[in-house]
Amino acid sequence: MSYQDSIMRRIDSLRDQAKDALLALTSCVCKPAATVKVNGRTYKIVKALGEGGFSFVYLAQDEVTGREFALKKIRAHNSEGVKGAMREIEAYRRFKHPNIIRIYDSAVVQDPSGDGKIVYLFLPLYKRGNLQDAINANTINNSRFSEKEMVTLFKGTCEAVRAMHDYQAVVPINGSSSNNNSSSSEPGPVRMNHSANSSTSTIRPAQQQQGGYAQAGGGNDDDEPEDDDSFPEPDGDAEGGFSYGGAVPLVPPRKQKEHGRNMKKAKGGRAALVYDGDEELEQLNAQGPAEGAAAYDHGAGATGQLPAGMKREHVPYAHRDIKPANVMLSDDGHPVLMDFGSTIVARVNIQTRSQALTQQDLAAEQSTMTFRAPELFDVKTGTTLDEKVDIWSLGCTLYALAYNRSPFEAAEQAGGSVAMAAMSGQYRHPAAAAGAYSQGLRDLIDACMVVDPATRPDIHAVIKQADSVLRTLG
Repeated sequence: MSYQDSIMRRIDSLRDQAKDALLALTSCVCKPAATVKVNGRTYKIVKALGEGGFSFVYLAQDEVTGREFALKKIRAHNSEGVKGAMREIEAYRRFKHPNIIRIYDSAVVQDPSGDGKIVYLFLPLYKRGNLQDAINANTINNSRFSEKEMVTLFKGTCEAVRAMHDYQAVVPINGSSSNNNSSSSEPGPVRMNHSANSSTSTIRPAQQQQGGYAQAGGGNDDDEPEDDDSFPEPDGDAEGGFSYGGAVPLVPPRKQKEHGRNMKKAKGGRAALVYDGDEELEQLNAQGPAEGAAAYDHGAGATGQLPAGMKREHVPYAHRDIKPANVMLSDDGHPVLMDFGSTIVARVNIQTRSQALTQQDLAAEQSTMTFRAPELFDVKTGTTLDEKVDIWSLGCTLYALAYNRSPFEAAEQAGGSVAMAAMSGQYRHPAAAAGAYSQGLRDLIDACMVVDPATRPDIHAVIKQADSVLRTLG
């Protein structure tokens, strides 16, 4: 990405933010309620919840059922923008874990105010907000998390990250995903496209690649899920991680249409609609081999065995933007990792200066500066970026939970260089809070924030150390 391209994308972002801010203002002040129609359903936009570089998040309510969602709206000015949004959707589907956010539905529509597209993502609404909201409240109230609560939240977030770092792809035995290479193109049902010169980083069935990106959702009406048990159930945490893969429907089609009826009655007698996943999933089910649907999702067919000619291979993914604002709090207080727009196949070999600059630009665009790993500020040729970028961000996140700010926020506020501070590991535990936490907690933060990624611990070691701290707290 050239400097000029970066400037143009920033201008586009500012223009879009102005559009959405004006829409939010006029809808709240001048109209009773703004509405949006997606996949045959109409939603009332209640209020804006937040904004990012190219996206806004709204509180949306289904006009038929009254059900509330977090509606993420992404503006895409070209096909690459659409593909980037679709990669985010794929990431939400790929990782199945109780501490990773799930996606209910998505759609791509024409932007009525321009030539681009708008991508809508329907996500759960977490009314308790995110960890940054909790940190802000602590700052206002001059309070802190208890150490046990803090480390518990941290460990739950680490378990979500472990599902990404331990991801097991299903690949042909006669091929390989070559996840240690900067690019790969293998024959067979599963193919990985990744290049250090591109932000593209996905593992997808080959048939799906040929078809491009279809509009998500079919607009089909059916039963709304009556309660959460109609969604895919988390299987708990395990060393191997979890994945939705390509063919697991976001809502299992437990109740089929009868005699062409589009509307039925859900719980409480209200007319309801189903959130039945994306059209891509249906296409994959139709195009996959006989045992392909289950095979692509879980690496096994109906018998629990891998399909003939296939094997599992470790292909770690990196989130690349872990921070308190991207960890939601569920109603029962568990952490839920979200915002997978920055997620890529973790291991990227940097062979040329051009590749290094591309990765730097990508990190500058997608990874929050005060939580960004030092190796992303100055990417070196002859090195391999990997999943340990997330370990550094986890350390910064734990620091922020403990001290209500990022370890490099002071440098940023003083007009200093966050990059230089991070690359030299210049941060301190506040002297005023010296007695607030155990030495074990301080050591856990310091272990994550080792400048050299080669000596930085992996996610398993971090979880083990977090467990050790929790045991000492009783």
